[in-house]
Amino acid sequence: MASEEELFASVDALLNEEPHLPPPAERARLREAAGITQARLATALKTTTQSVKNWENDRSEPKSPRLEAYQRLLKGWAAKYPASGAVPAAAPAPAASTKPAASRVEAADAPQAPSVPAAAPARPASPRPAATSRRPATKKAAQPAADPRFPHGPLAVLDGEGCAYGVDGIVLDCPATTVVELVEWTLRESGLGASKLHRNGKDCDPLIVLTAAAAVKLGLPERLEGHEQRRSLRLAEDHIVVKQVVKAKWRLTQRGFGPWARIYRKAQGRERQCVRLAVLSWDALDERAWPGVAEMEPADVARVLGMYARRVITPRGSTAVSGLDLMTALRPPTRAVRDEATGNWVSAYNPGSLGTEPMDPAPPEATAEHPVVVDSGWSGGFLNEEAYQWVRPVDLLTDAECTLPYAVGLDLNTAFLAAAARLVVGLSAPDHFHAPTFNPKIPGSWLVDLSHVEVDPRLPSPFTPDGTRPTGPAWYQTHTVAYAQELGYNVAPLEAYLRRETGAYLDPWHDRLKNAYVDTLADLGVTKDLSDTEFLAAMERHKDTDPAMAAVLAAIKATVKGGIGKLRERPQGKKYKEGERWPALQRPTWRPDIRAAVISKARINMHRKLRNMATMTGLYPLAVLSDCVVYPSPGASPLDFLPYAASGKPQPGAFRLGPTPGLAKLEGVQSMLWAVDLMEQGHNPARHIKGGDAVLDEGE
Repeated sequence: MASEEELFASVDALLNEEPHLPPPAERARLREAAGITQARLATALKTTTQSVKNWENDRSEPKSPRLEAYQRLLKGWAAKYPASGAVPAAAPAPAASTKPAASRVEAADAPQAPSVPAAAPARPASPRPAATSRRPATKKAAQPAADPRFPHGPLAVLDGEGCAYGVDGIVLDCPATTVVELVEWTLRESGLGASKLHRNGKDCDPLIVLTAAAAVKLGLPERLEGHEQRRSLRLAEDHIVVKQVVKAKWRLTQRGFGPWARIYRKAQGRERQCVRLAVLSWDALDERAWPGVAEMEPADVARVLGMYARRVITPRGSTAVSGLDLMTALRPPTRAVRDEATGNWVSAYNPGSLGTEPMDPAPPEATAEHPVVVDSGWSGGFLNEEAYQWVRPVDLLTDAECTLPYAVGLDLNTAFLAAAARLVVGLSAPDHFHAPTFNPKIPGSWLVDLSHVEVDPRLPSPFTPDGTRPTGPAWYQTHTVAYAQELGYNVAPLEAYLRRETGAYLDPWHDRLKNAYVDTLADLGVTKDLSDTEFLAAMERHKDTDPAMAAVLAAIKATVKGGIGKLRERPQGKKYKEGERWPALQRPTWRPDIRAAVISKARINMHRKLRNMATMTGLYPLAVLSDCVVYPSPGASPLDFLPYAASGKPQPGAFRLGPTPGLAKLEGVQSMLWAVDLMEQGHNPARHIKGGDAVLDEGE
């Protein structure tokens, strides 16, 4: 038998061994459960974001002393966010029962969480189950641990029979017959809601989606009736349902009771009292952003919206509204700090956010109707950082190009999202400078003459949306001016509006939406490990693989475009007068300078690829529309003209096929004769290459 001394020596040897980390997938799950981005974790551990990605993808391991710090952090997270399905050792096993039990979360072991009332009973099966998915089996990423306060997920779709369809096939019994009863049931019994996306943020309000039958049952019209309701997109204030809501001491936002309604009371302590409603028959889900969803069965609607909520955010309006709110949810404006004088916790500015107060732009960054422009009499011009709308002059087409049989369109995946990656933007108010030295690291707007920059006439100018050469001084965003330097030209700004405080505000927004986009494409059979030939084939059939997931993908793309567009929301309504402040100006996220930075970087990224393509292949584009470019081609596939190395790998710097943001996919194929005919008529082939009218991604 071993002696005590030998046993102790063996134990000490184990203790002195290198710390063991959990598997890579578990590391990612714990970080996501804690609401921490890879970039923020990298900052805390004094390393790079790529290193964190490598640790979570099993490509490398941290070294001491970073290893010990990382292990300590993971252990702390593991205690707070146990894996889904894990049962504490002291918890007795529940007795088997054939009856569906009401869910109740006890808060005794978690005093920081508000008490949760008994959740509504869940049916074990749905009378109208969701359509069977035809998607290929894919490896699922680890999901964050479920919040015990919200056992039934973020949302439910209510039909006219009192069945509330939630995520993962759950069906709840909802006895409500009025909107007021529905709101109170949702908050007290449903078990619906979602955890905050950032530790300094707020929980997501529960969402109830009403079918037409449910709306009628609750006393709402099946559709908005009358000219006034249709024009204002909301019920009149004297409608009986609105009166019921007000009488019960609930409130509506200034938008009133429309396709997306928010009904709330003042929060009680840390417990929010707010429910969001969406009425399908009032066109709450725009067909362009949610193709086919409004016509789906309730269970399928719940599946689509639930997946979007899980990967992006619980919907709270149009995809544009959700995209903008996602920025704030991931970068909350305030955080709790301890007041050294009183010892109390108080709300303070959260570094890296846009804060709580709106900020006026510099005059050249504003729109013509903005008070900053009207009140000051500004006449010095404006930023014109927009997406490309360019067609090559027909007289610059060569005979060799015209004899090629095909025109092939390439589309860049979520180009604005790719541009948002590691994009440094201004966080403070702009300061005015005269004759400053250009610095490509400072975000802002520069008045500079770029008319001397020479560009091949077969390519669009990188400095203007229509591709024409500048004729004199104009206002440009930092990325545009930096590209002139990259091309080897001197730049001498005359004026500039620059921001002293800067940061990568959009980084967590980019990371979350990128993961959502890539994961959803993977669910549709389009994965990163495909060859280019396999990728093109998978993209051709991906929309037919699973219509529900295809709708999620469309919504994610619309969230990117709409979120960027909302940064410069224009006034609406015939009664608006120039110089008046419109509602959007009251929010800190009205930031046209950030929108300009994203679009400028996206356009410069496009031009850089166009230039590299010309160098590598000798091919020049026929037309560009935002993130779509059309090339003459000897074959009907991008494989016929994209540059590849002798090894078969794509050449870096040019257009490359793939499923991640910034890479390309096939947009459409037409004959070269068709393209030339359109160009001669003054039309843009990139708008029609898909077989219809493309949508210009202006970020509006």
